[in-house]
Amino acid sequence: MRYTLLMHYREAGAGEISEQALAEAREAFGAYGQALESAGVLLSADVLQPTTATTTVTRRDGGLRVQDGPFAETKEALAGIFLLDVPDLDAAIGWAEKCPGAQWGVIEVRPSATAFVDGAWTR
Repeated sequence: MRYTLLMHYREAGAGEISEQALAEAREAFGAYGQALESAGVLLSADVLQPTTATTTVTRRDGGLRVQDGPFAETKEALAGIFLLDVPDLDAAIGWAEKCPGAQWGVIEVRPSATAFVDGAWTR
């Protein structure tokens, strides 16, 4: 079953995190990604740019609206995702627990309802 681990945490301001801390985080996430890949459960992983790089698109009343910045003001932002294929929720939670981002943020575990794979929608 496909699960997405959504990493949410407060975005740090410029200079708030030391280069050493950033290097340690990159190393921890690299090891985590390798562990997921070695276990054969990783389908995809993406780290997102800060919310300042966000563009929102809406279509209301027949018109297109494109805006800079995130749509909702929140304390925590979606920072990245890991898409996994694991047997069940317990396995997904086990991987979420090991995610380095769980040390400073929240890891939301959400099952996929449907997925577009190899040119077709699946459940």
